[in-house]
Amino acid sequence: MSTAYPKIAQLKTVDALRERFAALGVELPIDEVILTAEAGSPLAEPLAMGPFMLGNRWCIHPMEGWDANPDGSPSPHTLRRWRHFGLSGAKLIWGGEAAAVVPAGRANPNQTLGTPGNRAGLAALLAETRDAHQQAFGDTGDLCVGLQLTHSGRFCRPNGPKLEPRLAYHHPLLDAKFGIDPDDASLVVTDDDVERLIEAYVAAAATAQELGYDFVDVKSCHGYLLHEFLSARTRPGKYGGDFAGRTRLLTTIIDRIQSECPGLPIGVRLSVFDTVPYQTSREVGQPWPFEDHLPYELGFGVAQEDPLAIDLTEPIELIRLLHSRGVMAVNVSCGSPYYCPHVQRPAIFPPSDGYQPPEDPLLGVWRQIDAARQCKEAVPEMVMIGTGYTYLQDFVPQVAQAVVRQGWIDAVGLGRMVLSYPELPADTLASGRMERKRVCRTFSDCTTAPRQGLVSGCFPLDPYYKSLPEAEQLKTLKRDLG
Repeated sequence: MSTAYPKIAQLKTVDALRERFAALGVELPIDEVILTAEAGSPLAEPLAMGPFMLGNRWCIHPMEGWDANPDGSPSPHTLRRWRHFGLSGAKLIWGGEAAAVVPAGRANPNQTLGTPGNRAGLAALLAETRDAHQQAFGDTGDLCVGLQLTHSGRFCRPNGPKLEPRLAYHHPLLDAKFGIDPDDASLVVTDDDVERLIEAYVAAAATAQELGYDFVDVKSCHGYLLHEFLSARTRPGKYGGDFAGRTRLLTTIIDRIQSECPGLPIGVRLSVFDTVPYQTSREVGQPWPFEDHLPYELGFGVAQEDPLAIDLTEPIELIRLLHSRGVMAVNVSCGSPYYCPHVQRPAIFPPSDGYQPPEDPLLGVWRQIDAARQCKEAVPEMVMIGTGYTYLQDFVPQVAQAVVRQGWIDAVGLGRMVLSYPELPADTLASGRMERKRVCRTFSDCTTAPRQGLVSGCFPLDPYYKSLPEAEQLKTLKRDLG
């Protein structure tokens, strides 16, 4: 059975949204109107980030399109998406695409590669973004474009639909959820594997620097390998155990990039809290039974006595450590779309491997924004970018400009929204208006499609994707899935 919650489209006014948040027992600042740059929008203010002065406070999050060529180079789909990043009007393109640092670390056979062998492809992506921005806005001097470096870890599928996991440690709940043999020690990356992986990150960063990317993001979020290491309390050796051990892989990669790529700024997209995995179901989502694993030592940013509750003590300590290591900014995220999508990517309509939302998705929005506020309050010297805004739909700009004004966050990032409406930042800053028919309604097709081996895109709202053969395939798949 499904629990019905009011859809955002049914909340016609700012007051109605405020009333809904009040009914949920939470508060979120919301402006009455969308402000243009001329009218003094906080989102139009420049932002100092490392050596850069960004032209505004909008950011575009990196997204995996599952649409690169098998050799990791960009397809026309990939190039089109990056061109849209340039046309968006946002002045911070945080990584653009999750680029795997080794072929075996890809989440799918069509993931972009960040390897030295893909120089031409990576150069084409950067040129597409900058050229589009130059044509639309006449200047790229206040634009900052990075490349996100990743290894998919537990979610590696480099050769097709078969899972080929590489683990930081055996997580009993995630092993059970994804059918991983808990006794197969060969799936756990060894310390020697880790040393080789560090070299791959450095080589990818050096390639990005040579090509002219403004920075690299060492991705540490969403259940991928570096994020999983942050909770590796049960892992023996120098890359697990205590806080210093669990953060050592991330800090070592950062130190090595700084040493071997002098002058290359580094950002980190970080899941600052997690939760227990949820069971895939067509019913209302339920957490995987965890009572036999208390105190819970299998998460990062969760309370050990109650893993459904957030504990930001270690994440804040890590952000301080990253600042001391010279990291210029943290992009604050949470959880994983693979095992807790309602937390990481709030939506009324679940993806095919999800479940009906166990709470009003507005709570998921508030939780992410408030966690980022707490992190910014604790480490004000670190530039931070916020996540989780797309589900606000028609009210994204009013909330975004309010939280930036109040200092909750330095910049606001958009992910799914950019697939349907890439020009939202430019339109709102120029005219104070949005094209409602292009606003993402979180149908989750951009997640369901890749879960079924198809390219990711906005099939409901983008005519380009509507016209692809995959659109009909997706409809059939959704019907079959019920």
